[in-house]
Amino acid sequence: MTDTATANATTPDPDVVDALRALANPMRLQMLLWLRDPIRNFAGMETIADPLEVGVCVSHIQAKAGLAQSTVSAYMAELQRAGLVRATRVGKWTHYKRDEQRIARFVTALGRTL
Repeated sequence: MTDTATANATTPDPDVVDALRALANPMRLQMLLWLRDPIRNFAGMETIADPLEVGVCVSHIQAKAGLAQSTVSAYMAELQRAGLVRATRVGKWTHYKRDEQRIARFVTALGRTL
């Protein structure tokens, strides 16, 4: 094996690093967990779109988290850059939904990495 091949075999997947960085913040991890079951975790909140199909409105995530809207938007943007959630605009609102396929790929890659 060449030095380059050895380095590649021991270099973590950049996507795994990005996801781990996003999940290192406890509140971002909590938000991702809430989105796993949006019906239960955001019950009683008036919706303009189906939370299972489209996702949860950022304002609902913000209300549940008790954080400033700008903080929640920044946290969700980090989860989106890491490929853990997808964003969809509905009117003037952004809705977030877990990207289950990407999360599954991340879990598999993490298993290979560790």
